[in-house]
Amino acid sequence: MVIKSLAKINLALQINGLREDGYHLLRMVNLLLDLHDVIEIETLPYYNDTYVTCDEMRLLGLRSNLCTRAVDLMRTRYGFKNHFMIHIHKEIPFAAGLGGGSSNAAVVILAINKLLKLNLSLDEMCEVALPLGSDIPFFLRGHAAICEGIGENITQIKPKQSYICLLVKPEKGLSTKDVYQRCDEFPRLPIKIEDVVKGLETGQDDLIASGFGNDLYPASCALLPEVKTVVDTMRKDGFPLSAMSGSGSCCFALTHDMKRAKAEEKKFQKLGYDPILTRTLI
Repeated sequence: MVIKSLAKINLALQINGLREDGYHLLRMVNLLLDLHDVIEIETLPYYNDTYVTCDEMRLLGLRSNLCTRAVDLMRTRYGFKNHFMIHIHKEIPFAAGLGGGSSNAAVVILAINKLLKLNLSLDEMCEVALPLGSDIPFFLRGHAAICEGIGENITQIKPKQSYICLLVKPEKGLSTKDVYQRCDEFPRLPIKIEDVVKGLETGQDDLIASGFGNDLYPASCALLPEVKTVVDTMRKDGFPLSAMSGSGSCCFALTHDMKRAKAEEKKFQKLGYDPILTRTLI
């Protein structure tokens, strides 16, 4: 099987507390992007191990990643003996806050369910996936959504329109663990999830701009000040829907004007970045 593995951005990410086990309670507005990796997966009937290959140098040699962990977790739970060859063709930037690893794991879970005819429901697959990562259930469901708790409570939303999305990632990535360890040092931002959702569903960009934000942004900027530089540049250049996605370090700007988006893309290229132009999916 050959399957697209989509990226995402967090148009809003609000921290609502801390669980006893140390996980932060979140409320997020997530949009899928047309930007994607490609996952090739096939069964290995005469092998006794699963192999993952990747064309991203920083992922080569990883014996355990979310894809292999997804296979092992499903094997333990459902008792199959099959092994797999999984190849990941990377287009989603690494350590960016765009959910690349979680998306890859979601695709593997969906593929195994189909290849082995396990006939698992979406809810069953989400239950399996949640211990691996809070973003995986969102990618399994495959639509724009409000995600709450640690990612297990998902409510579909229906954006009225798609956006051109310019992605700009500093060369250095950010560790999700490091960002979450620092985030409670900073005050929460005045994020209004309901306004963001209403703005998306009615096409009111001003309403989105008045309510969106990311509670991880201050911690990420403290760890990597370049993130703030990128977002400030986008906003100064007339892109009010600019922010950081997830725990960073990738930043985004949303617009409906392709000409201005391409001009901004060229500007960041001249500044030494490798920007990506894509679109949000509705």
